[in-house]
Amino acid sequence: MAGGRAVGRTILGAAGLAAGCVAYGHFVELSAFRLRRFRVPLLAPGSAPVRILHLSDIHLLPAHGKKQTWISLLAGLEPDLVVSTGDSLSSDSALDHLEGALGRLLDAPGVFVFGSNDYYRPTMKNPLDYIVKGPSSSDVRDRAMLDTEALRGLFTDRGWLDLNNAAGSLEVQGHRIEFRGTDDPHIRRDDYAAVAGPPDPSADLHIGVVHAPYARVLDAMTADGMDLLLAGHTHGGQVCLPGYGALVTNCDLDRDRVKGLSTHTAEGRTAALHVSAGLGTSPFAPYRFACRPEATLLTLQPRMR
Repeated sequence: MAGGRAVGRTILGAAGLAAGCVAYGHFVELSAFRLRRFRVPLLAPGSAPVRILHLSDIHLLPAHGKKQTWISLLAGLEPDLVVSTGDSLSSDSALDHLEGALGRLLDAPGVFVFGSNDYYRPTMKNPLDYIVKGPSSSDVRDRAMLDTEALRGLFTDRGWLDLNNAAGSLEVQGHRIEFRGTDDPHIRRDDYAAVAGPPDPSADLHIGVVHAPYARVLDAMTADGMDLLLAGHTHGGQVCLPGYGALVTNCDLDRDRVKGLSTHTAEGRTAALHVSAGLGTSPFAPYRFACRPEATLLTLQPRMR
């Protein structure tokens, strides 16, 4: 009898701990936004630094007032360049709210790619599937569409470069920067062949942009000579264990590089890689644990002589 009561207490204690973690992840950490900062020595010696604000996975809904307010404060950083790596919306009704939150950031030079949730509305799914079955499904045949063209227009009307299977260049702080990007590899919309080839020799810096950091795209960009790769999608794992890290990456990227600054090597070349843990989650899995929502300010600096 005593043994049975002990087992019962253990089960109740474990259930209470799990419930407490979920409650913390939803009511506390979900809105504990932070700005991460990294310095990356990629520029020619003696040149001016470039400050890049990397935004990803906002997954905005009109009800996300705290998130909108926090994003609006980022304009005070006065970045030289804004890069959005997708999944900005969870509803068409959030488009005006996104424009209001970005505010003066839309006046800065910018580039963007889309993620699956810039095309399709999020759907209910079992969040444990990511752990048990691996990356979420790329099958979007039965999902309702978002107004992708309205989102595209919000950015392009302010002069931002659309890098969905496209390339372009911008003058930023006296540097000519070549960009090339793909549409979302997670739903197999990527077509790197459309932008493949040697880097532009007249550019001072070469940046690859993609939503989901799948190896096939990272490898191709690195082999072609991109200096810096920027991606999102992973949510940093979203649920992490202290001392262990992310449980999953929701793509074929290894867990050690699920967020933050690292490198990627392919065919004898190495590029700097930054994967943003992003600012949001699916509305059907609104929690984070040991993985705060974030934006990143990357300061590109001159290399050592």
